[in-house]
Order: sequence, then C-alpha cells, then structure tokens
Amino acid sequence: MAVQVERDSRGIGRHVATSRKKTRAENQRIARTRRQRGYNWEDTLVKRFNSVDGWKAFRLGSPSVGLPDILAVSTKENTIYTIEAKSGTSTTLQVPYDQIQRCLKWIHTFELYDRRKMVIAFKFLSKKRIGKGMYEQRELREYYKIWDEAHPVTNFVCTYDGATYSISDGQRKTLQLGDCQMPFKTRTGSGRLPAAQSHDSSANIQ
Repeated sequence: MAVQVERDSRGIGRHVATSRKKTRAENQRIARTRRQRGYNWEDTLVKRFNSVDGWKAFRLGSPSVGLPDILAVSTKENTIYTIEAKSGTSTTLQVPYDQIQRCLKWIHTFELYDRRKMVIAFKFLSKKRIGKGMYEQRELREYYKIWDEAHPVTNFVCTYDGATYSISDGQRKTLQLGDCQMPFKTRTGSGRLPAAQSHDSSANIQ
C-alpha cells in the first residue's frame, strides 16, 4: 500500500495511505453522481406535472427531513399524490420501507382529497452499468407503481422489466402493485449509444 505524507497548517506531517484516500474520494464522487441523478429525475417529474393544466407539483426536500420527494396535487381531479422518485443504471431499484411509511403518513393527512395515492416513480436509465466506468446501451424505461396498503410495509424492489418484489429477512417475494396512469406523457425509449463504452463520469446519464 502506497503511503504519502500530509502536512497540516502547522507543517506537521502524518502518513496517509493513498489507496484509502482514493477509495474515499471515489465513494464521494459516486454518491454525488447518484444524488444528481435523483435530483434530475425529481425535477423532471415536477416539470411534467406543472406542464399539465390543473396540476401542481413541488419538490419537498431531503429524505432526512421526513418528507416525500414530491407532492403533486390536482384540485380539479380532487387528487393528491406523494411520490418517491428512483432512478439508476442497475437492473433493480430499491425502495426502503421507511420511505413508504412517510409517504403514506402524508397522504393520510390530506383527508379532503377523494383520491390519495402513494406513487413510486422508477426510471431505468438508458445505460446499464456493467462494471466500473463501463456501460452498455439499453432502452430507457419508466414505471409508476401505486403502493397497495393491503400489503405490509417492507423494503421492495422494481426490476428493469417492471416486476416488483418485497424483501423481508433477505428473502424476495412477488409483490403485486398496480400501475399509475400519469396525467402526462411518459418516456419508454432513448437514443442509441455504442455498447460497453468507458466513461470517466456517469453524471450525464439520462
């Protein structure tokens, strides 16, 4: 393991493993990329809702403050949605149980609306990650699943094919969730890219 000397403001040096520094920096870069993808997807959904007459949508902030990703409301349709937005380059996207719980809590608060739904918006990006910095082209896919309160609240995943599975005690079981008909046009495809290209950064994946 390579070691280098870092010096603080007083000129005092300490030995630091460079591989550890690189790993930490790489993890931070990956985390920033994932946050940016999530922000972009949320922003896209808000703009789509707001482009439809009679709908208003808002990004509510970080999950750390106990809020859904998006709140979408239509007084015309007497409808309110709390939305969790998930996007990524893998073949599965996971939703933690606590995010479901907080969204359900919010829709139960707005009792004046006749239609109150917790929706999970999945976006499988047009590149599939096949290795470090390596992606292959695939069809962009979006799914909008409605959480069914008849099911116990658990972690669950959605696959690239649109199937959903609950995860409990490390076991995966089929979870039947209905599809939500969105008031805007959804995307199901994207432009083609050469297979297995190498990229220094995946921040521009859409």
